Amino acid sequence: MPRLPRLATALAVTAAFTVLAAGTAVSAGDPTVSDPRVVAHFDFAAGQTPENIALEPDGSADLTFAYAHQVARVDKDGTTEVLATLPDVANPQTPNIGAAVTTGIARAHDGTLYVAYATGTAAENGIWRIPPGGTPELMAHLPADGLPNGIALDEECGTIYVADSVRGVVWRVPVGEDAHTVWASGAALEPTVEIPFGANGLKLHNGAVWVSNTGQGTLLRIPIGPGPDHAAGPVETRATGLTMDDFAFTGHGDTVLAALVLEDKLELVRPDGSHKTVLTQADGLRNPTSVAVHAKKVYVPSAAYFAPPNTTPDPNLLLARISKNKD
Repeated sequence: MPRLPRLATALAVTAAFTVLAAGTAVSAGDPTVSDPRVVAHFDFAAGQTPENIALEPDGSADLTFAYAHQVARVDKDGTTEVLATLPDVANPQTPNIGAAVTTGIARAHDGTLYVAYATGTAAENGIWRIPPGGTPELMAHLPADGLPNGIALDEECGTIYVADSVRGVVWRVPVGEDAHTVWASGAALEPTVEIPFGANGLKLHNGAVWVSNTGQGTLLRIPIGPGPDHAAGPVETRATGLTMDDFAFTGHGDTVLAALVLEDKLELVRPDGSHKTVLTQADGLRNPTSVAVHAKKVYVPSAAYFAPPNTTPDPNLLLARISKNKD
């Protein structure tokens, strides 16, 4: 059984200092989330703590199991198959964690998976490529003193964007090249003393890179500029008071579903920044880490890092319905 993750310990200790200021506005156009049910349970003792999610065209979910450093696929009936295991690291030194963990995942149209592997070691830390049915291979090294977390793939531009939770930057990685540059940086992306995890979840949406900052409790939008360099525009704060891990958009507009990892909640965040709770621990959430939306369904993986005393941790995948989006 892996030791209690240092990530979970750090967040649990600092949670008492964080207050979530939920918005009170109500919108008749809000999509509704209903009929939640847990479709798969995972083995906490084996490190099967689901951290991030990408969806297959048939609705199957590809998950990163953080502490097992695996990628697994969960089909629509809950059957789980391990697709790949990243190599063991002899002496991982991941900042804030101290263990090797698989974090973000993105899927290309041809089925290739790209996975962030945070190890704190020069040889393994970075973005790994997993071809369909193939063996994982390191595509691009990233600095060992960072923590690559959420990622998003822009296939048209051949770019992967990577949120670094320790360095507080967004990396730009060319697909197929062992190279990286800082695409965005600044105080808005940095961690805090209380919660030492800054830029975390990351999505591409409507001409911008959107990033959650766990430590600062914010949702950020960074416009992608024109031209061949696609430079980052000014960072915009779109919501506050949300100690979220990752998030997903409900449709073409800017409404978001956010996984509040400390609060065992799924929060609906409106374009004006107001927000409300739509799922809770009572529905099966146990430290939700990410969200995906597909074909009127919501997928929420829970890592169950902070199990109550005398209970068995229950990492799982929850599925719910979402109404037609009005945004």
